[in-house]
Amino acid sequence: MTRDLPTGLADWRQAPRVRALNDQPLGTIGDHVLCWLQQALRGRDNPVIDAAVRLGNALRLPVLVYHGIAEDYPYASDRLHHFILGAGRDLAADCRARGLTCVHHVDRAGHRERGLVHRLGADAAAIVLEDQPAFVARRQSERVAARAAVAVFAVNAACLVPPAVIGDDVRGRSGFLRRHEPERAGWMAGEDVVPTVAPYDGPLPFTPDRIEELDTDALIAGLSIDHSLPASVMHPAGRVAAQDRLHRLVADVLPGYATARNDATRPEGASGLSPYLHFGVLGPREVMAAVTAAAAGARHKAKFADELLGWREWFHHQARMLDAPARYDRVPAWARDTLADHADDPRPEAETLTAMLRGETRDESWNACQCQFLIDGWMHNNLRMYWGKRIIAMTPDPDTAWATACYLNDRLSLDGRDPSTYGNIAAMFAGSPADNERAVYGRVARRGDGSTRHRDGGAAWLATAATRAIPAVSVPATLPRNAYIGTHTGPGRKATARLLEE
Repeated sequence: MTRDLPTGLADWRQAPRVRALNDQPLGTIGDHVLCWLQQALRGRDNPVIDAAVRLGNALRLPVLVYHGIAEDYPYASDRLHHFILGAGRDLAADCRARGLTCVHHVDRAGHRERGLVHRLGADAAAIVLEDQPAFVARRQSERVAARAAVAVFAVNAACLVPPAVIGDDVRGRSGFLRRHEPERAGWMAGEDVVPTVAPYDGPLPFTPDRIEELDTDALIAGLSIDHSLPASVMHPAGRVAAQDRLHRLVADVLPGYATARNDATRPEGASGLSPYLHFGVLGPREVMAAVTAAAAGARHKAKFADELLGWREWFHHQARMLDAPARYDRVPAWARDTLADHADDPRPEAETLTAMLRGETRDESWNACQCQFLIDGWMHNNLRMYWGKRIIAMTPDPDTAWATACYLNDRLSLDGRDPSTYGNIAAMFAGSPADNERAVYGRVARRGDGSTRHRDGGAAWLATAATRAIPAVSVPATLPRNAYIGTHTGPGRKATARLLEE
């Protein structure tokens, strides 16, 4: 990385990919730069690590990379833990190959550590962390910065074009694209920053886990997490699986992408990269470099770029403008108003949370969608639109509909808890207003299943997809909803506070 990171200490706070989270000065007596990763779990092509290394080189200090995984983050499960630990193992290996010290902590009974980020940062000259606008990462970063006695810098690793380049005054996607598209080529070039200081070998306030030696299955089995949700076979953890997906994109998906992307019955129609992008195993620059070099038509490349950059980075931009991207009040007022006007309409298609969670509703097409979440930890984008629209009619009121959609997405999907999936759900609850008002939906447009059912073999595909063997997932006594409906006091707040105050 070159263009997006500062070349000297004087301009550190003006770098387009870097955002200062406090007003503390750079330390003068620290013995390292702490690089704390929560979600950008890759050791290469990672702007967060590169920023920390460049700062360390300028201060003549080594970089200490830290990644920890808690036992009580919202919706912690076998599925998420397997994916995160697999990514963490490859992160450690790639950091070592770059000459960087990387330490890990897996929170569990008999192996608790309190306030590790603060303790690791106590002797640091600065803390560099990732700039994530959603889920618990955002609040945790803010709390660390408020408490730290040294400068804390947040670095964006999720977007190709740094959000600061776009600015805060863009309101619509067309305006966003007018600024974003001309910038893309200029942010494609980059290389890993090479440390000029020996790896950190100083004292640590805890005994790190040797993540590459952990028996992941045995470890996860002993945790107090959701064991009813198994790991996804479709999306294995780690860099090898991510790069296999990227190679598949280039060879099988991209040559027909613009034509096949909306056909859920065709496995070659979707890239399946979203879980790896969400957890930062792949970055957008690496993906776009592969797309640019691919032997595919310009129309297909342009459509994929529009999805990855035009939509995904637009949703990230939206999330940065919102105090809580997962809350229902992000939906445009006109849509909330028209849904509220029809909140008391009869709902003959209402379903129980148990039926919805387990994909056992009266709607075969919706069940086919839900089975992808339950089994694969992912859902085809065309199915997601039908799935989200139908939830409005399946639940007793709009607030519950929003909370249900977010809960199912966040708990089951590997790409849940993400600016992109929250943005997609918001679009399902709004979009372009319909010409006429209808029961339950008001002027929010409905969506049928015809784009799948009416294809050749579509009805048979839906019938098969709806009857796949699903895991015996547990059902909560009540729907988690506070984080999605009101102020940020829901499932993430207690976990966030405990993680940082212990």
